[in-house]
Amino acid sequence: MKRNLSVKLCGKTLANPVIAASGCFGFGQEMANYYDLNKLGGIALKGITLEERQGNPPPRIAETPSGMLNSVGLQNPGVKAFKEQEMPRIKDLSTMLFANIAGSTVEDYCRVAEELRHTAVDFIEMNISCPNVKEGGAAFGAHPQMIEDITRQVKKHCKQPLIVKLSPNTVDIANNAKAAEQGGADGISLINTLIGMAVDVRTRKPILGNVIGGLSGPAIRPVALRMVWQAAKAVDIPVIGMGGIMTGEDAISFLMAGATAVMVGSLNLIDPEGCLDVINGIEKFMIEEGIEDINHIIDTLEV
Repeated sequence: MKRNLSVKLCGKTLANPVIAASGCFGFGQEMANYYDLNKLGGIALKGITLEERQGNPPPRIAETPSGMLNSVGLQNPGVKAFKEQEMPRIKDLSTMLFANIAGSTVEDYCRVAEELRHTAVDFIEMNISCPNVKEGGAAFGAHPQMIEDITRQVKKHCKQPLIVKLSPNTVDIANNAKAAEQGGADGISLINTLIGMAVDVRTRKPILGNVIGGLSGPAIRPVALRMVWQAAKAVDIPVIGMGGIMTGEDAISFLMAGATAVMVGSLNLIDPEGCLDVINGIEKFMIEEGIEDINHIIDTLEV
């Protein structure tokens, strides 16, 4: 018997709950030589800003035990170039497209969302781990009131459902999740990377050109799973979980903790077909456990 892997997210149907995470999958077409991208539940596109960004100085990547640090710095061609050059190559995909947006001011976010209103993008995923230059450089996602305020403002410019991507670098993830919901978010995704650094003891210098970077990979999975569980209990909007997912059973654990869907990031840099392996792993688990519908797994953790 064929298993049902489809899930509903903010009123839209995903063929399965596995979404390629932003920053680890380019704009989609970079991975098209490996498999049919329509087999994915969704693709979260590389972060897009209002204007072109060159990113941070190299080195930008550092390997760590069970993970990696990155300090790419949101290198991207800007939203208008994205619409002209990248969107035509992916607009006909049947898989759901999540445009990940970022900015230095609330106005930046609003203008990018406005630019994407009449495109084939299915969801807006708002990265609020960026520093707010008008508020002394504090990240938009650092405080509940800032989260609520920026969500409310950007929501006015969104035609698509707005997913707020939460930072784990906070005191209370549940309060931040509630703030996004109160601001009008249609859903939340978490976690973004943890802040870390690496040192070359021979040169006595940081390995990353930007000194600090975002930690991802299996090392952060227990933290991510805990925060997804806490956030899912705190809100009534859908949650997308991510953080070190490497197997189908990893993904299942996030779904059981309350996530409606998951995003797979670092795995794509190790294995270009990693997302497919996660999808197949989910289906294998369902067959072994006699589960016909994936929705019978979501939010079933017994605590």
